[in-house]
Amino acid sequence: MSDGETPKTKAAPVDRGRMDKRRAIVEAALRVFARVGYSQASLDLIATEAGVAKPTIYNHLGSKENLFRHVMTETAARSNAKTLDVLDAFPTDPGKLRPGLEDVAHKLVDCYCDEQSESVRRLLYAEAVRFPDLFDEVRASGPNQFTDALAGRLARLANAGHLRIEDPERAANQFIALVYEELPGLSALGTRPLDPEQVHRIVTAGVDTFLRAFATHEPAAGDITPTAGT
Repeated sequence: MSDGETPKTKAAPVDRGRMDKRRAIVEAALRVFARVGYSQASLDLIATEAGVAKPTIYNHLGSKENLFRHVMTETAARSNAKTLDVLDAFPTDPGKLRPGLEDVAHKLVDCYCDEQSESVRRLLYAEAVRFPDLFDEVRASGPNQFTDALAGRLARLANAGHLRIEDPERAANQFIALVYEELPGLSALGTRPLDPEQVHRIVTAGVDTFLRAFATHEPAAGDITPTAGT
């Protein structure tokens, strides 16, 4: 063994291969669960989808129930990491508040409406009776963290005098609802494509409504983007 070389260094490629295989199993399992549902999914189907032997799934993640729970929480956490990156572009300049919030809202919608996020959401609702505790687990590993982070950004704007907000967490939830909550119904929970123009109108109207409620000054008439039907 040369200077600086450790057993851990030698084992790293093996550990990386194990993690890659584990991730392949998780992604294959999500596709199978989303396609046929929890009841109809089997470890045989998942093993075939992942291109591994059935015992490999047991070795990595155990039973079907344990696999399902892991798939839901890990996918939510992975999606949340991408969603948190959205806040890197969060506006701090009051002169760019509207375009900055619109940019954040569009990126947030893109994250929430991607295939994996939609699959987790559908499965979470479909299996709520079977796994009543899983809802809170998934929320904790994903959306709740984003809401907390967004609340912190909004609180900074309020402390700087750019927004009027008494409860940043509630304001964060309201922002998300205004720019996103129409979309699951329009896409049938992600099973049909959304019209980009319609998404743009919803996001713009949501940001307009948010600023009407929380801006420290009334937006000028020219600052409000007309929405459908106006």
